[in-house]
Amino acid sequence: MNCRTPFIQGLRDGIPIALGYFAVSFTLGIACRNIGMGALAAAVMSASNLTSAGEFAAVGIIAAQGGLVEIALSQLVINLRYMLMSCALSQKLAPETPFWHRFLIGYGVTDEIFGISVAWPGRLAPSYVYGAVAVAAPGWTLGTFLGVILGNVLPARIVSALSVALFGMFVAIIVPPAKQDRVLAGLVAVSMAASWAFAKTPCLAGISGGMRVIILTVVISAAAALLFPRREGGRSDA
Repeated sequence: MNCRTPFIQGLRDGIPIALGYFAVSFTLGIACRNIGMGALAAAVMSASNLTSAGEFAAVGIIAAQGGLVEIALSQLVINLRYMLMSCALSQKLAPETPFWHRFLIGYGVTDEIFGISVAWPGRLAPSYVYGAVAVAAPGWTLGTFLGVILGNVLPARIVSALSVALFGMFVAIIVPPAKQDRVLAGLVAVSMAASWAFAKTPCLAGISGGMRVIILTVVISAAAALLFPRREGGRSDA
């Protein structure tokens, strides 16, 4: 495999992510406009902070005239799951991968990019992640920028319908590997059931979405590691 192939494949895999990001960030841009944020400021925020939940939370805090400390703490809690994803991706990188590659990959870790990156066969090529980020990040930033400028040109129902693309993309990422590995398929089912239970249980429903992801990720992945350990080659002992 030549050095250009992973980057080109990343570009191709990043296109549907970019389209989904555009639809969601367009809505974010409208929210930014509603609180008086300019298009340039909103675009810089999106370019430097690739997180839908984090940015929507930040916009809400700004609208409520919250302080910088409150914004910083909210981002820490909401985006803490990306630290877990980065730890998982670090295990797929070759041991000799330079720090600057790891640093740049960390910038682009989102739920969707993590999904396609962790599914990359064998050692993860940094150029693959760069290819995906090269289209996904501009899609997210451009959507925010145009959302501020164009405002409510698109009906809210259309923007909401477009955002369904993100869920479809998650399904496309999860289903193929799950069909090949019954343990993975079982873990996906358990994760979905546990997430639903969290949302419906009165004493747990108040936990934020980001913290819920962190708790379920740690608990379920730890249980899977103990019950279904994998050999060095990546095959499960189950």
